[in-house]
Amino acid sequence: MNKVLIIEDEEAIADLIAIHLKDLNKQVSFATDGEIGLKLAKAEKYDLIVLDLMLPKLDGIEVCKELRKSNINTPVLMLTAKSEEFDKVLGLEIGADDYMTKPFSVREFTARAKALMRRSIDYSSDELKQGNIEIGELVIDEEKRKVIKQGEKLDLTAKEFDLLFLLASNPGKSYTRGKLLTLVWGYNFSGYEHTVNSHINRLRAKIETNQEKPMYIKTVWGVGYAFNDEL
Repeated sequence: MNKVLIIEDEEAIADLIAIHLKDLNKQVSFATDGEIGLKLAKAEKYDLIVLDLMLPKLDGIEVCKELRKSNINTPVLMLTAKSEEFDKVLGLEIGADDYMTKPFSVREFTARAKALMRRSIDYSSDELKQGNIEIGELVIDEEKRKVIKQGEKLDLTAKEFDLLFLLASNPGKSYTRGKLLTLVWGYNFSGYEHTVNSHINRLRAKIETNQEKPMYIKTVWGVGYAFNDEL
C-alpha cells in the first residue's frame, strides 16, 4: 500500500484529498503545519508528499528545501493559491515535482498523484534502453535508479531520473515540452510546460560541469530538448 503525507492546514482540503487517496487504497498521514510535516517526512518513508505552499511555522518552500537538502527525494505535489505564480515556479525550482492551483478538480488531482507515485515510467518498449547507460562521464543504472558521475553518486529526484533516463535512452531525438510532460509525468494538461523547464534546469545543475554550455542535455530551439548524440 502506498503511503502519502498531506501537509495542509485547511482541514476541508486535507479531508477531501484524503478521501480520494483512500479510495485509491493509499495510507494517509496528516500534518497541519510545516514543522510537524517536515519531522514526519524525515521520520518515515512516503511515496508522495502533498505540500501546501502557505503553512504555519514553516512554509512549503522551506519544507521542500529542507527535504531536498536531506536527500529525501520523495515526489512532492505542491498546492498553491491562484495568485502565487512566482511561488509556483520557485517551488518547482527548489525541488517540488509538480504543483496544482487551488481550487482544483478531484479528477486532475487523482491523475497527478497517481502519476507521481508511479516510480517507473510506462514508456513503449522502443522508447527505452535496457540496463545501464554509460555515456560521457555518466553511468545511469536503470534497475537501481541511480546515476554516477566520475565515481560519485548524484542525488536525483524521481522525475529528474525519469527525464534523464528517457533522454539518454534516445540520444539525438528531440522532445517537445508537451511530449516530455506526457511521458514523464503521465498526463498533459495545457499550460504546465514550464514544469519541464524547471526540472531540466535542476537536472543540468546536477549532471553538467558547465550549465552555460551543457554537454548532455541540449536545447533544441523552437522544439524542446534532446540528449547529445555526439558523446
